[in-house]
Amino acid sequence: MISIFDKGAFAPCPAPFNLAAHVLRPAVDHPGKIALEVLGQTASQIWSYADLEAAVRGTGTGLLEAGLQPGDIVLMRLGNTVDFPIAYLGAIAAGITPVPTSSQLTPPEIAKMVAELDVAAVLRDPAVASTEHPKEIPLEDLTAMRSLPPCDYQMGDPERLAYVVYTSGTSGKPRAVAHAHRAIWARQMMIRDWYDLSETDRLLHAGAFNWTFTLGTGLMDPWAMGATALIPEPETDPTAIPALLRQYQATIFAAAPGVYRKILSQNGDLSIPSLRHGLCAGEKLSQHLSEQWRQRSETALYEAYGMSECSTFISSSPAHPARGDALGQPQPGRRVAILGPDGPVPQGTEGTIAVHRSDPGLMLGYLNAPEETEARMQGEWFLTGDQGAMAVDGQVTYLGRADDMMNAGGFRVSPIEVETVLATHPDIAQVGVASVEVKADTHIIVAFYTGAHVIATEVLMDFASSRLARYKQPRAYVHLDALPTGANGKLLRRALPAYFEG
Repeated sequence: MISIFDKGAFAPCPAPFNLAAHVLRPAVDHPGKIALEVLGQTASQIWSYADLEAAVRGTGTGLLEAGLQPGDIVLMRLGNTVDFPIAYLGAIAAGITPVPTSSQLTPPEIAKMVAELDVAAVLRDPAVASTEHPKEIPLEDLTAMRSLPPCDYQMGDPERLAYVVYTSGTSGKPRAVAHAHRAIWARQMMIRDWYDLSETDRLLHAGAFNWTFTLGTGLMDPWAMGATALIPEPETDPTAIPALLRQYQATIFAAAPGVYRKILSQNGDLSIPSLRHGLCAGEKLSQHLSEQWRQRSETALYEAYGMSECSTFISSSPAHPARGDALGQPQPGRRVAILGPDGPVPQGTEGTIAVHRSDPGLMLGYLNAPEETEARMQGEWFLTGDQGAMAVDGQVTYLGRADDMMNAGGFRVSPIEVETVLATHPDIAQVGVASVEVKADTHIIVAFYTGAHVIATEVLMDFASSRLARYKQPRAYVHLDALPTGANGKLLRRALPAYFEG
């Protein structure tokens, strides 16, 4: 048997359609229900569905009155606050295309995005680094828009562009991933076969408002189901989260593996009576970490695998738990294969994880880069670049990347992008960057370089901090006489970790 999972069809997205209108449907039938609680040390900030929809649609009106037109692209330079999802949905409601970005990005990184996207405006919190643009809409103006009359939802073809997110590419150049309005419709498969989420749930996500993992799993999906989203206030220590889970009676907890590790590093009480299970994504969940959490909290962790181009499409769930180190199985309604050079490989054989071109959650393509989009296709399949093997029952085991992409706290980082920046340092001759496991389940980005002399680590850290987002910056630097290379003279990145001594 060949490695193709194809069980059940998924209902097509209705038309006309608007992503924001779909997310905020519960405001019609349950206007007074709590949509969001921002959890503080002493008190929480509460938003009802009616309040949330009014703020979103008022923002849509304000953006249009500011001179923006449906189809315009706006870059979001906003902080870790509720302003982020309100502006995001407000733009989509009015037919404007938002580009959510990490607040950690530096001005040079933002300048490249602005130039590539032909940005019509920048939505700007003055506390967040940005680049000069002739049309900036400050946070103060954005918040004032919430009291304006509601805009009409810009309904239309579900295949039209809704939003753009950036992902690092194997070329070292971050790529603009264009998604259609239908992307939110496809996430219903995740709600059913990863989250096991219902309108009675209270889902606490440990990430920041301006992280796409939080934006989707922590906010958009619970709201689309009529559930309650719980988000800790900025700078909340992960070790304080178990107490918040108990205090606010969370039923589902979502976080990257690193957060679970930090919680488990403490000896505090992990008994959370209201909690049904935890969700994990952003990097591979180890069986060791999963077992630790199960023993301490008496709840299971369910992992999901995906990427910016297609969100999550392989997962474990209460109904279908993963076996051993497997990720889980493709969600029913998806069509997933393990491919070799000549197509699907036999079950149990290693190949590239691929998702079918027809998947409703798959991107429209890389913006302004049709050749690069097509290069990721193999016939009717989109190639993820990750290696895996599929068992007879469809469970997929992750076997690593086909390229050298790194993972930093849930963010995908291209070593080439980091190397390109560090190579501009005048005292560095050559540089290679790799992820190094410094202890069980803990990886850091390390830069290995050659040059006439050892450069003080503080100097290199300062150099990187002004040019790279925090999550892209190496945490250690190693001077070598020469970098490891193959017979053809190319850098062997996979050999670099052996040169790290702690």
